Amino acid sequence: MENDIEVNPSLLLETFIPYRLNKVAETVSQRFGRLYRDQYGLTRPEWRTLATLGQFGTMTATAIGAHSSMHKTKVSRAVLALEMRRWLLRKRDGADRRVENLALTAAGRRAYIELVKVAHDFEAELLAKLGPSNEAALKVGLAALEGYCAAL
Repeated sequence: MENDIEVNPSLLLETFIPYRLNKVAETVSQRFGRLYRDQYGLTRPEWRTLATLGQFGTMTATAIGAHSSMHKTKVSRAVLALEMRRWLLRKRDGADRRVENLALTAAGRRAYIELVKVAHDFEAELLAKLGPSNEAALKVGLAALEGYCAAL
């Protein structure tokens, strides 16, 4: 042994918390994704863009990307797709002509409202599988991890 330090080079991914979190998050996201894809023909970036605009109202593509952790090219494609569906309008900023403000149309708002119900139902079903004490523990744990990540 070098320097009297024991080294164990193996790692069990199945017990490694970052791996487990990612795997669960991806599985849940894919399952929810099937709902908005099957019912509305939306991709993940389109759903996130729609949901962000529905929640906050008028925003720039840069702000949508920052809020939803999406690269600008994904946001750009999602904006174009939602615009082609007539669910989104672009409007040049009066103060800075380089900036486009994005907002949902009436049809986009209706789709968002319908999808909010789908999202709430999905979340309720997911949390019901955990039971009240595990739901509370999950929320506390997630809040702690989010705090840790925000401090990085």
